[in-house]
Amino acid sequence: MALTWEQVIVDAADPGSLGRWWANALGWVVVNDDPEEFEIRPAPDRVPGLLFVRVPEPKTLKNRLHLDLRPDDQDAAVARFLHLGASRADVGQGDESWTVLADPEGNEFCVLSSRGS
Repeated sequence: MALTWEQVIVDAADPGSLGRWWANALGWVVVNDDPEEFEIRPAPDRVPGLLFVRVPEPKTLKNRLHLDLRPDDQDAAVARFLHLGASRADVGQGDESWTVLADPEGNEFCVLSSRGS
């Protein structure tokens, strides 16, 4: 049985706003601009994507699943995410080689060091 990883679902208070933020942050394209289910992908025909789905409750705890992003330049990527509206997050990581940030709705993600660093 063949399987394809289609997308990761992200609960959101405002799927469109959060989805547009991530599309801009990642340089991805919008493939579904619905106010209840907003989807982005690396390219229209490439998966996996991120699907932002409206939920009524706010985020309250650390994510059980998060994205790890590996840029060519960690410092530049962190600065860019912060400029776009991300914030620094402390999830108990201590002094590590990665930087934990949170998107505008508080979902944590990690910006890793470049390979070989």
